[in-house]
Amino acid sequence: MSDDSHEHQSFETRAIHAGNTADPQTGAVVPPIYQVSTYKQDGVGGLRGGYEYSRSGNPTRTALEENLAALEGGRRGLAFASGLAAEDCLLRTLLSPGDHVVIPNDAYGGTFRLFAKVVSRWGVEWSVADTSDAASVRAALTPKTKLIWVETPSNPLLGITDIAVVADIARTAGAKLVVDNTFASPYLQQPLALGADVVVHSLTKYMGGHSDVVGGALVTADEALGEELAYHQNAMGAVAGPFDSWVVLRGIKTLAVRMDRHAENAEKIVEVLQRHPKVTKVLYPGLPEHPGHEVAAKQMRNFGGMISFQVAGGEEEAVAVCGRTRIFTLAESLGGVESLIEHPGRMTHASVAGSALEVPADLIRLSVGIENADDLIADLTQALG
Repeated sequence: MSDDSHEHQSFETRAIHAGNTADPQTGAVVPPIYQVSTYKQDGVGGLRGGYEYSRSGNPTRTALEENLAALEGGRRGLAFASGLAAEDCLLRTLLSPGDHVVIPNDAYGGTFRLFAKVVSRWGVEWSVADTSDAASVRAALTPKTKLIWVETPSNPLLGITDIAVVADIARTAGAKLVVDNTFASPYLQQPLALGADVVVHSLTKYMGGHSDVVGGALVTADEALGEELAYHQNAMGAVAGPFDSWVVLRGIKTLAVRMDRHAENAEKIVEVLQRHPKVTKVLYPGLPEHPGHEVAAKQMRNFGGMISFQVAGGEEEAVAVCGRTRIFTLAESLGGVESLIEHPGRMTHASVAGSALEVPADLIRLSVGIENADDLIADLTQALG
């Protein structure tokens, strides 16, 4: 549950204080790691603070979940073992065999795999839409549509969806809108305030921020939906462990300052990439020519630290560039303090090959870290040749 005492505080203050109550016994200013599976009861059913078994609830996880709700402006936050565990819980809570979902034509490969290879075997149908185009979303709807799924910015093509517009479409259709807010983080964008029903996060990325933890989250402003999700979280059991919860809480404390630096560095790198003769296209919502620039400027604080670009020479050259960097680490994932480079077609998005979500073979994706921007630019310049 969210803590209303932080409701009127600025984001930076909430990130540090929401859910982070000093330990009543010792005064410790950081929530302890309750590395425990079960809890002594004061008589049968006499629970202290409502805790009985750590799958059902753990004080360290509670601190994180309260923090997540406060940052997204929601009433209920739930922390999971991974982003896909959060997505799985959401889909099995809200969908039944025969239901239909609209998914974006640009999305994380793991999300697509979950729909195409797992949920579809359960009898859930899905169709693809360009969620940046309201007409495309409406055309994908069926009488059985229960969810519209959106990533904005999207992975890996950095597409932008107008959350408020799609929220209206979902409401009219009697469907719920789910927004994967991983690329933006709640510091840059708050989908619930724009009409979304549920926000999804991979806490592994910007929220944790240091490439040292795997986690996922759901946040909703609907109390009843929050209770339903919590029931399934406990029933299915893919919860965030206490140490992982503690690590994410620690990362969130610096989210605001990190995101400012990620975006500042990204803007400098985009300027250089645009001028480079071997770069054929730069995908970044901060560019005025980006088709989603005006929407991004309206619904985001800044444009974030993710950049994708295409290179002359096709797939072979894109793979070669990824292998020549020295500061940018060739690795999957994103959102850490260190800069990462990857070839989506062969790495994070290999599962969408041959589908409507297939990504260009000459595409390179950057997760721009918080190192010195000049060092990062020099590294990319030598890698491009």
